[in-house]
This record gives sequence, structure tokens and C-alpha cells, in this order.
Amino acid sequence: MKKHTRREFGATALSVIAASVLPAPFVRATDKKYDPGASDTEIKLGQTVPHSGPGSLYGVLGRVGEAYFQMLNDKGGINGRKVKFLTMDDAYSAPKCVEATRRLVEQEEVLALYGSLGTAPQTSVHKYLNSKGVPQLLLNTGASKWNDPKNFKWTMAGLPLYPTEARVLAKHVVSVKPNAKVGILYQNDDFGRDFLGPFKKVLADAGGKAQVIMEQTYDLTDPTVDSQLINLSKSGADVFYNITTGKATSQSIRKVTELGWKPLQLLSAGSTGRSILSAAGLENAKDIVAIRYNKEVGVPRYEKDPDVIAFEELRKKYLPNIDPDNTIAFAGYGQAATMGEILRRCGDDLTRANVLKHATTLAGFHSPYFLDGINYSYTPDDYTPMKTLYVSIFNGKDWDLSDQPMTE
Repeated sequence: MKKHTRREFGATALSVIAASVLPAPFVRATDKKYDPGASDTEIKLGQTVPHSGPGSLYGVLGRVGEAYFQMLNDKGGINGRKVKFLTMDDAYSAPKCVEATRRLVEQEEVLALYGSLGTAPQTSVHKYLNSKGVPQLLLNTGASKWNDPKNFKWTMAGLPLYPTEARVLAKHVVSVKPNAKVGILYQNDDFGRDFLGPFKKVLADAGGKAQVIMEQTYDLTDPTVDSQLINLSKSGADVFYNITTGKATSQSIRKVTELGWKPLQLLSAGSTGRSILSAAGLENAKDIVAIRYNKEVGVPRYEKDPDVIAFEELRKKYLPNIDPDNTIAFAGYGQAATMGEILRRCGDDLTRANVLKHATTLAGFHSPYFLDGINYSYTPDDYTPMKTLYVSIFNGKDWDLSDQPMTE
């Protein structure tokens, strides 16, 4: 695969920032509308992420949000209003998430929440926020349940949905190995099943020549996945779909090499982090296939990208203690810029219904975090965040991207 080359022009984070501080045109004073959390001078936003506990590395999402909105406030705010952003610690705990979310809604009276993290914590407040009519936007989880505008119209994911990812990978398998024999290891919960069904359906719809010949499951409490990998390696599978997380991902990648098994290996995007691959051994992860949709910071490929440069300027001024190669921080920057764009489009109609309206009509908007060719695809009837993704191959050091993205 050829490496993807960034085009030399296009919307940048700087243009998003500049647009955010401009007043909305043609708005009369009598047109102003406010819900709790908004006024002539202020917009209140909330978020819950794990600032403590085992998921605390994701707390940087909140710190970047604080920095981004401070930067906007220093430039005059959004449509003349300063943003008060409250990022609260839920320690990746459902009970703490409920407590923090209720405080944000009932005591702080935020206009909306955005960028909160985790399927389990956010599920615990899913019905509550929808019953209150409070936007729950750009969630840092790709569970399929967030795409349910008919029953939960106030909730929207911010990551590629797991079924979207599965369908793109299945299309790739059909294109490169039309007679593939696929072995699958998946986490025995909703996360694993979200990938499984859509993947198998694409194979079936393609005519069924590529088939799943064995499935193995594991539980998060399992000490190892060695026995499952041994079974898969003996099955005759020449494609291995690795739907695992955390230590199970590192163990499985390493075990495939130890067994001398050489399948085409597919990996869920959420498990492609450098720490996971390093624990497996970068040399063992070589040639793994996964989807990509985002740029990275701290790598030569993107060092001249205008959006990466803009993030680096923000980091140096407001967040000097964050490492320049922290891609989680860059993801938070992209989501903050997107939330800022939603608010900018709201003009002086800062009601929760109008916030939702502009969030659900973001189709075509390009986050500074996204690769060229990737845009949001939200519509009022379909909350799939994006339907187009790149297929990538790990070369032992970095990810080589396909020349063109693939649509599910």
C-alpha cells in the first residue's frame, strides 16, 4: 500500500477557530433564544471522563477541552459569548458517572454535554439525559446503540461505529482474499458482538465464498487467550479477525507469532494504540490491518499539517505538560473544535433543540483531527458519525494508508 499524502489545502483548525469568534450574521436582538446554560454572555458545557482510576490517561480529553475553550474565550468567545466548560471525573465508574452527570444538569445547568467517554458509564445516563432533553454529543465510544435517533434522539457517538468498522474490514477481506477462511476471536460482550454480525453479513452478501470457519470467545477476566489462539491456528483459517481489547490484544498478537501462524490479521481500531502494540512487540504486529480515520501528532508524516501545527501551538501555550505526541489529546482537540462549530452555527438560538439540530446536520464537516477525505456523516435520521474510513497496514513503525478511503 502507498502512504497517504495530505493535500496541501483545505479547511484547517485555524479557520474553524477564526469562524468561531465571528458574530452570527443577520440576527436581531429579538431572535435570541436561551435554554439553561446559555445567556447573552455565557455558554455552559459539561463532560464526564476518567480523570482518575485505571482509565485516567483519557482525562487529557477534558484538559484539552478546557484549553481549547480558554483559547476561544481569549479571542472573544463564540458569537460574543464566553464558554464555561466543566469536565468532571467519573473514574470510568457508572455510579460516579450518574452522580457527576446529574450535578452538571441539575446544579450547574449546562446547555449540553459533549465528548464524555465509555460505553458502560454513558449507558448509565443514557435514558436520564434523553428524558431531560439534554444533548449527549460526540461520545467517545463507537457502540451501535448510540445510533438510535427514533428512541434516543439526544445521544450521538463521536467515534466510528463498531459495525461501520466491521463492514469496511469485511469489504477489504472480500477484495483481497475472495475465498478467505476466517477465524475470529471476540470479547464475549456487546462490544465483541457489535463487530461480529455486520462483518459476517458483508461476507454473506458478497456471495459467501469468504466464510467464517471458527469463532472463539474470551471474557475480560480470562488470564490468557492462548487456548483460543491454538484452536484458531489449527482451524485452517487464513484470516484472523482479532476483536479484543487491552492485554488480550497484546497476548493474541504475540501468540500468533509464537505459533508460527501467518494469517491476514485484522484488528479493531480501538486496540491499535502504541502501548498495546508495543506490549505485543512491534515486530509481531507487522502487517496487521486496521481502519484509520485520524491524523496523529508526534510523527513526521503530519508535522507540516496545518491542523497539527495549530494543535501544537495550543499545546505549547496552554498545555505545556502534555507530551507533543499525545494522540488522545489531539482527538480531544478535534472534538472540542467540532463542538465549537456546532455552537457557532447555533448563532443566538442557544436552545438544546437547536444545538441538537446543528449536531445532527453536521454531514460534510471536517474535524481537524480527521484525515483528508473523512468527514462527519450525521443526519437527523442516521447518527452514524462517519461512513468512510481508510484501510491501513502496520509496517512495524507506522500505519501505511490506502490511496483512497473505503465507504461501508
